[in-house]
Amino acid sequence: MINLLPSPSARGSLTARASGSVPTAEHALAQSRPHGSSGRLFGRSAELALVDALFAKASARGASLFLTGTAGVGKSALLDAAARRAAQRGFRVVRAAGARFDQNVGFAGLNQILLPLADELGSLPARQAHTLQVILGLSAGEPEEPSAVASAVRGLLSRIGTRSNPLALVIDDYASLDRPSAVVLGTLALHIGTGCVALLAACGREEDLLPGTWTPVHEVPPLDPKSAMELVAEHFPAMTPTVRRRLLTEACGNPLALLELPVPLSLAQQTQRHSLPVVLPLTERLRTIFSERVGALPEATRRLLLLAVLDGSGELHLVPRAGDGPATLAELSPAERAGLVRVDARARRMVFRHPLTRSAVLELSTSAERRWAHRALADVLPEGSEQRALHLARATVGPDDRVAALLHEAAYTALRRGDGAGAVSALLRASELSSSGSARGRILAEAACLSANVTGELRTVRALLDDVMAVDPLGGTSPAAAAAAAGELLHRDGDADGAHRLLVAAIAGHSPRRPAEDVMLGEALHTLLTVCSFSGRPELWHSFDTVLARCGPHAPDPLLPVLRGALGDPAHAALPVLPRLDELISGLHRQTDPARIVRTAAGGAHVDRLPDCHGALLRVVEDGRDGGAVASAIPALLLLADDAYAGGRWDDVIELTDEALDWCATRDYRLQAWPARLLQGLLAAARGDGEAARNIADRLASWGNPRGLGALRVHSSRIKTLSTLGRGDFDSAYRHLTNISPANRPAPHVPHALSLIWDFTEAATRTGHHAEAAAHLAAVRDAGIPSVSPRLAMITQAATALADPHAVDRDLFDEAIATPGAERWPFDLARIRLGYGERLRRVQASVAARPHLEAAHSTFERLGAAPWSARAAGELRASGQAQAPVAPVAGGPVAGGPVAGGPVAGGPVAPLTPQEWQSAQLAATGLTNKQIAAQLFLSHRTVATHLSSAFRKLEIVSRAGLRDALTGLDQHLARPMNGAARSGRITVK
Repeated sequence: MINLLPSPSARGSLTARASGSVPTAEHALAQSRPHGSSGRLFGRSAELALVDALFAKASARGASLFLTGTAGVGKSALLDAAARRAAQRGFRVVRAAGARFDQNVGFAGLNQILLPLADELGSLPARQAHTLQVILGLSAGEPEEPSAVASAVRGLLSRIGTRSNPLALVIDDYASLDRPSAVVLGTLALHIGTGCVALLAACGREEDLLPGTWTPVHEVPPLDPKSAMELVAEHFPAMTPTVRRRLLTEACGNPLALLELPVPLSLAQQTQRHSLPVVLPLTERLRTIFSERVGALPEATRRLLLLAVLDGSGELHLVPRAGDGPATLAELSPAERAGLVRVDARARRMVFRHPLTRSAVLELSTSAERRWAHRALADVLPEGSEQRALHLARATVGPDDRVAALLHEAAYTALRRGDGAGAVSALLRASELSSSGSARGRILAEAACLSANVTGELRTVRALLDDVMAVDPLGGTSPAAAAAAAGELLHRDGDADGAHRLLVAAIAGHSPRRPAEDVMLGEALHTLLTVCSFSGRPELWHSFDTVLARCGPHAPDPLLPVLRGALGDPAHAALPVLPRLDELISGLHRQTDPARIVRTAAGGAHVDRLPDCHGALLRVVEDGRDGGAVASAIPALLLLADDAYAGGRWDDVIELTDEALDWCATRDYRLQAWPARLLQGLLAAARGDGEAARNIADRLASWGNPRGLGALRVHSSRIKTLSTLGRGDFDSAYRHLTNISPANRPAPHVPHALSLIWDFTEAATRTGHHAEAAAHLAAVRDAGIPSVSPRLAMITQAATALADPHAVDRDLFDEAIATPGAERWPFDLARIRLGYGERLRRVQASVAARPHLEAAHSTFERLGAAPWSARAAGELRASGQAQAPVAPVAGGPVAGGPVAGGPVAGGPVAPLTPQEWQSAQLAATGLTNKQIAAQLFLSHRTVATHLSSAFRKLEIVSRAGLRDALTGLDQHLARPMNGAARSGRITVK
């Protein structure tokens, strides 16, 4: 028979269509690449190295290699790449592929190899040429024995494959070749060394090779996780990382599975707007691969596998009891022999060798079989267990209030152990099983509440609430419905007033009658607390206090009073609740509820307890990445980013906030995006990117102000404060700070006021507001703020020393710097050291100032805090330091190397004094004389004198020439100023 196919690469698909069979998994993988894809391989460097070595050897002497591996692992893709590489090396490439349709056609596979080489038959001896011509159908006669054919093929290939023109035979699906062709090629592989020929073939298992085929074999492994993630990301760029990780778990590195599993998923599922099914569905290609062996099992074995899949635990103690008795465990043997499962009889555990086998078992079962299995499992599970309720619900058809009640209880069991998604799923099924409209409405409202505030399914909340109103119009007034609706209004639209009205109306006069209602009341109160936090308005906080007081000593959640003090007004109300907060934080390692972890950690955010919450918050983030409580994972990321900012891990801040912003965009949590942007704005300000900081600050204000979100106004002012302080504009910084808090005290209900004690003191003292600074610090001490945390004690002590206009209290500064653990807050500590050094240099204690200025400069350089590094470097130069590199400041002066005297454009100049240099450098940034005076602790008249002298020495006539004149200027500073006493108070004259 003559096979005249268009090309070897097309042959597999054409044959399959003609026979009605399905292409091999390897061909499916090759065909599954999107049109225009580069076809590049991921994670196959080791295999490609083996292929290159094969071709290098074959260039001088024949060589062979067989690739084996499970279906879909990518052997065909490797052969494609190998063929391209062989052609690039100058090989003549001939390809062939086995097909089940041709397995009974003698020499069908060999036919594919010989046809492209038919013109070379004339070079063979007549008998060998005739033998191959018969195989090709070019001459009449019966085919010779495989051994004679093999000899003729070897003779042909040895003549064709030469050093100048080597030959590569690339054969796919060797196991599906007809047996005569397989025998000939096996013989060729055994005696490949007679010519410059490379034989590269692929088959499923090494056992598929004919006995006696002694040739190198390499098993192609599954992709490693990194390569698998890259493959999915390239082909499905819109898919979220969480869904990709789920696919990686299910596919176990199988490239075909990685490319096929997303196909049945909707875009909403791929982007996490809808949850994924418990068992992923299979495409036709995957079903062919994974269902074939399952379908060949005895019925009893398949029933046991179905029980094991639906049980999901891997424990075998339930399966025999749910089947026909203890003896049924032996029925798993066929599945074990088929390589589908691995059974450990001693540990009584069973593991599916590939997760997609579970999907195949389910796909091959009927709905009646699945209901039987769920009922059988429920019958052997203990009364009152969560799993029993779930199995009963899946086995039930039609309303059943008893099962609905069991499932409703199971939902809250799942919620307590942190499975918010499982709780919502159970509630939705319980609503379907409820016979009355009021019960259905109540349960749907609870599901909507958890979707908005726990699982992060904000986009489903409105549809659920519409369903509530459809079945029970009165259900929309419950705390659960109010918490759901308020969560949607707040997080999506930022409508704090609308959310507040809904919650207060629903909570007022409500007395819980069931434990679930108590939980929902607690959710409503937590949502109200979030509304008050973002609003920052005293009148909203007063309404919260009224509602909480109405609950009396039996509040639905004892965490609420703690959060009211530590989160609502930490400057004035944190101290009484700190012991209870510390107790709760110490138990976070045992806590499983993500919402509880995040709420507790949020209470510690403004009182410096976040480092102790780090491990628990990471667990919440990982849970969200795995498809769990995303609504908790977003604030968990932000709390971790807040801790990273305080701890000087600024690169982590960008990574964490970017991930949070991705989730906010995917899940429509628009309000939560703004705290992430606050941290990015603070980082931009600290690093000198003034334009980015200003843009973020303006966006915060423009979104928050019309909605009455005071917290966003505070965020905007914080960013502007830090940016102006960095460039020495203390007047502007003071104005921004007084927009946050009154000058004489930290404002109530403004938690961020605790972070601004040093900022306020520095801005006030540099602008002559000494009385305001003293009053502010007195209020801080009176409120007991230094007792809240060591960091706040350090800052308060240093700020008190900085605020004294008459003396430098070195004892206070030194004690602040010596605070145990001060290095945990590097930016705060460096700013204190900078302020200390500036004050010492002002009183001519330059030698004593330098260690503090050097330490500050080093920290600022490490953090990339360019404006602060420039300030520290300028102070070092002014103190007489000969060398002080200055990091360039965005929009600031050219901060080039050491200060030096020497020629500039106008010729030689006299050396500048330290004060002249520093005044000129600040003037070059655009600061006014008054602003320069505030930064250098001088009068504006003195600054004018220094600048006039600098202009004369630099031979310029205006500020416009300062930047160019200072560039490259080499200035050897005057002799160092004498240090003052090493301790005590130094009087400022």
